[in-house]
Amino acid sequence: MSSPRQQHWENVYSTRQADEVSWFQDDPTLSLDLIARSGISANAPIIDIGGGASVLIDRLLDAGHSALTVLDISHVGLTVAQKRLGDHAGRVTWIAQDVTAWHPPQDAFALWHDRAVFHFLVEAADRAAYVRALDRGLRPGGFVILAPFSLTGPERCSGLLVRRYSAAMLQAELGADYALVNQQPQTHLTPAGNRQDFIWCLFRKSAT
Repeated sequence: MSSPRQQHWENVYSTRQADEVSWFQDDPTLSLDLIARSGISANAPIIDIGGGASVLIDRLLDAGHSALTVLDISHVGLTVAQKRLGDHAGRVTWIAQDVTAWHPPQDAFALWHDRAVFHFLVEAADRAAYVRALDRGLRPGGFVILAPFSLTGPERCSGLLVRRYSAAMLQAELGADYALVNQQPQTHLTPAGNRQDFIWCLFRKSAT
């Protein structure tokens, strides 16, 4: 039985084209820049949380990354990406799962990327579950890229309330084991022409 959260996102992807959703990016430049800034190797395992139909995975494959995983709550969203990639989809691990209910392999990933998932977790229990999954799945010394709406961003997205952040607020959610490496504001222009302010943060997990 699917949860209301999953049903919501399946409906979003079933009723709108991938390039019509508000978070669509034709060129995920900032994601790629921060991944490069981390200095991880091309064979280091990366997971994109909430990747859905995003083209980030295409760009990472093009750049030579070979250990890629995409997790999304929506089967439909993942299917869009798989069809777009064609034969190359087999080079990616696909996980249809709510990240707050996910139990990842221990220390499986060198980099955890999340653009526009964390801000939907308005309940403290969901955020705590997310951080537990992150703590388990990210290896010591690994990197986290979080990009939620900033304090000047929208209060709602895709019909849902969101929680807006500063870098300090994200730091507080992650805790002392994560050190802020870089932060950058970004104003995203949606396909409908609306402006959405994000805060991009790169953290590094303690090596011990």
